[in-house]
Amino acid sequence: MRVVRSYLNEVATVGPDDHYATSFHTFGRGAALLAPQGTIYNERYIALGENTLVGPSVTLAVGVSPDQEMLTSPVIAIGSACVIGRGSQIVGHWSIVIGDNVQLGPNVYVTDQNHSYDDPLTPIGQQPGREAAVVIGSGSWVGTQVVILPGTHLGVNTTVAAGAVVRGSFPDHVLLGGVPAKILRHYDATYGWRDGAAT
Repeated sequence: MRVVRSYLNEVATVGPDDHYATSFHTFGRGAALLAPQGTIYNERYIALGENTLVGPSVTLAVGVSPDQEMLTSPVIAIGSACVIGRGSQIVGHWSIVIGDNVQLGPNVYVTDQNHSYDDPLTPIGQQPGREAAVVIGSGSWVGTQVVILPGTHLGVNTTVAAGAVVRGSFPDHVLLGGVPAKILRHYDATYGWRDGAAT
């Protein structure tokens, strides 16, 4: 069965009526995993909203192995009418919530866990990870090659410029860019779009 699944991942788009879709926490009507699929495991902890398109070669991974039991469910929740760009990676251990009508450009990386580095005598890869929930607000656009780090909370209708590295909480209706990302523009109800953060 695994050989057949591997072959189908390479050639077939998966929709909500396919048997494989039943292994997900939810797989909304009109949603699709486009071929070839990337690495996808622990599907039972992944929720896809209606009319969401997951592009080719996208990784949707929960935990560190396909059989790992998680403490929360779903761990990765992607809303309705989203587009996840080719080659993006969404790697969850605790909670990643992507709102409705969100678009991720190609090769975006989103994670809710990083290694710690508290002990200077222990290799970083052997130190315990730290989780912090991630939220990407509805209506947001995340440009190509953006990195979204643990603990990030983006407000609604946020734009993130290509190549940004994002960590922290940001309000609705802002443009973020840079490494580390900061607010480049914000929307003011009286004056419209203004440079910099609101004061």
